[in-house]
Amino acid sequence: MKTNVGSIDRALRALGALATILGMFLAPVPTGVRLGLGATGVYLLLSALAGTCLGYRLMGLSTCPTERR
Repeated sequence: MKTNVGSIDRALRALGALATILGMFLAPVPTGVRLGLGATGVYLLLSALAGTCLGYRLMGLSTCPTERR
C-alpha cells in the first residue's frame, strides 16, 4: 500500500495511541468504553507504524509531502 501519512501525522498518531491505550487501563469507565479505547489505540498505532491510513485512502487525502520530479 502507498504511504499516505506524513511524519508529523505519524508522531501524533503514536502519541494518541499511547494516550488511548493508557486510558483503557487507567480510566474508570465501563467495559464497552475500554474496548473502544483499546481498538482506537491499536488502529492508531498500526497506522503510525505502517504509514498508511484507510480513512485517508477512502477520502483521497494524504499528509505526505509531494514528490519532486
